[in-house]
Amino acid sequence: MSFSSLYIDERLVNQLGTLGFESPTPIQSAAIPHILDGKDVMAGAQTGTGKTAAFGLPILHKLLQTPSEHKKARALILVPTRELAQQVKQSLVSYAPEEMKIEAVYGGVSLKPQMDSLRAGVDMIIATPGRLIDLHSKRAVDLRQVEQLVFDEADRMLDMGFKDEIRQVLRFIPKERQTLLFSATFDDSLFTFCKRILTNPELIEVDSRNSAAAKVTQTLYVIDSDRKAQFTSYLIGSKNWQQVLIFTKTKQGADALAKEMEKDGLPTQSIHGDKSQGARDRALEAFKVGDIRALVATDVAARGLDIGGLDYVINFDLPYIAEDYVHRIGRCGRAGREGLAISLMSLGEEYLLEEVEAVIKDRIPQQWYPGFEPDLTKEITDNRKNSRGAQKRRAKKRGQGGRSGNRRR
Repeated sequence: MSFSSLYIDERLVNQLGTLGFESPTPIQSAAIPHILDGKDVMAGAQTGTGKTAAFGLPILHKLLQTPSEHKKARALILVPTRELAQQVKQSLVSYAPEEMKIEAVYGGVSLKPQMDSLRAGVDMIIATPGRLIDLHSKRAVDLRQVEQLVFDEADRMLDMGFKDEIRQVLRFIPKERQTLLFSATFDDSLFTFCKRILTNPELIEVDSRNSAAAKVTQTLYVIDSDRKAQFTSYLIGSKNWQQVLIFTKTKQGADALAKEMEKDGLPTQSIHGDKSQGARDRALEAFKVGDIRALVATDVAARGLDIGGLDYVINFDLPYIAEDYVHRIGRCGRAGREGLAISLMSLGEEYLLEEVEAVIKDRIPQQWYPGFEPDLTKEITDNRKNSRGAQKRRAKKRGQGGRSGNRRR
């Protein structure tokens, strides 16, 4: 199948050819015809499968087929993080003709340039919910002409506690619209959410629900918590890996690990919500061009990162929210490439692994690494105490509405 067989605008087909995209991915082949038909869509798609083009191309097609002179936003894409907003804009701009005005708005940067861009006229907006509300309150954006609404990485938006902001945004746009929702994972809360905002949606799933990236090899090493940093540096150095994305649970943990790895002679930087947007952009660019070998990130800060050719991901900590595991390892093995995801687990953290395996419906092979075997006599008691405390804290947190306190990471 070719892109032209999907009956999208010839200008888009030609541009895709220039970019080297010859045929659609499974999620694109499945979703684009339904979107062109005007149907609401609820799609399950892993990161790296081409989901941005799956919703972006048919939206661009419709905008090109029915041009408007008023230059008020006719398409709105909501995303959970600033990094994802940047990534989606970059992709859509690369597909679209030059006359198409596409703007991304998000927090962490000055409001005024975004206000000026929106007031100058725009066809499509990619936005984080909080910043969009700020801009609307200042009358910098008019959403009354929106015809298509997209929720990208909808599961993350709910995890981050954006329900109230989403409800507020829905009041700004017409009820008669096409709504598209894309997510890598699905659970009951997301299905309930979909029932409220989508009308008779087409359910599209090209992979097993909540499956991990198909071409990513997954393994797990059981190791003492106080040797994780040493082992991470050893692994990267001994294997001569040049580009590794590492996930930690906390911002403090990300900074501490980056500092330790620098001491070990591995150029490393960290990104998280306490870093300015400029610092995060500089760290990411340094990672992409190879000036640093390792980038340590929290889950929210890494959301939406698209790093071409990334082969290795290390879960320094297993995530508290099991679904995050799917998104983490999806940073490698993108666009059909193979990848390797390594997770580190201390004794007493088995409950975190069990929840991850329940989400991906698969077992992750466990092993000990020669020279870094865990001390069975030391770890069991302390870590099991910690795990019980963590479980209680997490249960309390979920009872208070999930991760609403982490929106700005």
